[in-house]
Amino acid sequence: MATTDLHKALSEISAIRGHIARGAVFRGYGPITLATTGLLALAAALLQAYWLPAPQRDVVAYLSIWVPTATLSLLIISVETITRARRLHCGLAAQMMQAAAEQFVPAIVAGLLLTVVLLRFAPQGLWMLPGLWQVVFSLGVFASCRFLPRAMFVAGIWYLCCGLTCLSIGAGARALGPWLMGVPFGVGQLIVAGVLKFNCWDGDERA
Repeated sequence: MATTDLHKALSEISAIRGHIARGAVFRGYGPITLATTGLLALAAALLQAYWLPAPQRDVVAYLSIWVPTATLSLLIISVETITRARRLHCGLAAQMMQAAAEQFVPAIVAGLLLTVVLLRFAPQGLWMLPGLWQVVFSLGVFASCRFLPRAMFVAGIWYLCCGLTCLSIGAGARALGPWLMGVPFGVGQLIVAGVLKFNCWDGDERA
């Protein structure tokens, strides 16, 4: 009987911790790291502009620039997020990181699956990739707004508007251009970094 009560108490404590984690502001994202990923996107755009002036003729080469860039950015953010969450959230770090992942990982997976499906079954629609990536990314940002500063909504709107603009351009010589990725993600990540920087992050870290 005592063992049953103990397990029940532990389950209730775990549920309470999870509820607290989902209602608290997540401070695992670092402004400097996110700004760095924005600069990385701009650097990738410069590389494409120099190395691949006609991406419509070689979509595989286009993907060989942006998929590694996105992977490296995700890796950098993940490593610092784990480090910061453990430092700033202490005992709730695991629950907080799980809650953050539940909000954003679906967008990442959706973007990856869209790329695979278009590449495999509808290559004529590959020109839509920049716009689709940005729209899907905006959905991840909107989903994350519940545990980030309210101003993060601005970043979501930025990515959504950029994605819709890219889709409105349509196929043609401008499709898959370097700045259709470089500007939205470069500026977008700088906006995210700015929101985190100027919404009490420094004060929390000093505390």
